[in-house]
Amino acid sequence: MIQVAITGHGGPSRLQARTVPIPEPVLGQVRVAVRAAGVNFADILVRQGVYPGAPKPPCVVGHEIAGVVDGVGEGVDPVWIGREVLALTDYGGYAEYHVLDAHRALPKPEGLSFEAAAALPLNYVTAWVLLVVMGSLRDDQIVLVQNAGGGVGLAAVDVARHIGARTLGTASSRKHAFLLDRGLERAFDYGEPGWRERVMEVTGGRGVDLVIDPLGPKSWKASLGLLAPTGRLGMFGISDLAAAGLRARLHLAAAMVRAPRYSATRLVTGNRGVFGCNIHQMYAQRGKLNAWLGQILRGVADGWVRPHVDRCFDLANAGQAHEYIEARRNIGKVILRPGMNPR
Repeated sequence: MIQVAITGHGGPSRLQARTVPIPEPVLGQVRVAVRAAGVNFADILVRQGVYPGAPKPPCVVGHEIAGVVDGVGEGVDPVWIGREVLALTDYGGYAEYHVLDAHRALPKPEGLSFEAAAALPLNYVTAWVLLVVMGSLRDDQIVLVQNAGGGVGLAAVDVARHIGARTLGTASSRKHAFLLDRGLERAFDYGEPGWRERVMEVTGGRGVDLVIDPLGPKSWKASLGLLAPTGRLGMFGISDLAAAGLRARLHLAAAMVRAPRYSATRLVTGNRGVFGCNIHQMYAQRGKLNAWLGQILRGVADGWVRPHVDRCFDLANAGQAHEYIEARRNIGKVILRPGMNPR
């Protein structure tokens, strides 16, 4: 089979397709013939060598897949074979086949394509945890979604609208029309001076109740200043660190220096909260992940979960997919598709 591996830290050329044996499922596992694999900014940071806790090269990234079960291991009912599923994966998604524990494979909604299904597991679970589980967003509150045009950003807009909260978001101006059409109340261009002041104007000077921010330390500081009393800041990424080679490591070092130091006294007296979210580090929490994914799948059935696939790339062209995301060209999800006849 074909898989795409990171052969070393650096630019997109470090992603190389290679032929390896098709994996065999063992006790309690199923094998999925992958029809679509999600691409996330975390994959780019792993490639650049700045993602905390990532395996060393050579490694295969990819944390969400959709496909068809074509093999089962010992102890798994053969009735699984032929089932269309989606799953969160602990790396390894950039491949034509993937094996995983059967309990991690959930049924793909019939009305979704494999590409749309692969846009669900990581992005929507991240948004659910940020807004519902940890962010405690309510229908009488306001959320600011930083980088609203990304995969998690669009998912967060869906979740917030389901809750009934007011939604504000930041993105480059070319994405605003799409975001407003998706239901975002107000869009701000984070590249333009004065956008934070306009957020305060829109909220009547009180600020927002929740900010979710994937950008990094400089943005986190600014986001904290936009919180109303009892407001929360949810941090879930460091996409501003994106760079190549030595620059990536210099960016990481500089970010650590600039990282906010949250004073307990100031948080207490200001009645504000700060939290972080990293779904990759939750992989062992089987019960929680499946429960959250279950909420998302019910949202698909009820019509409020609307995964948007921006563009698909052939699996062998994963480097092009990374370049596309790094250039901030995507609105929503970027997907890798193996060939029509893998093996």
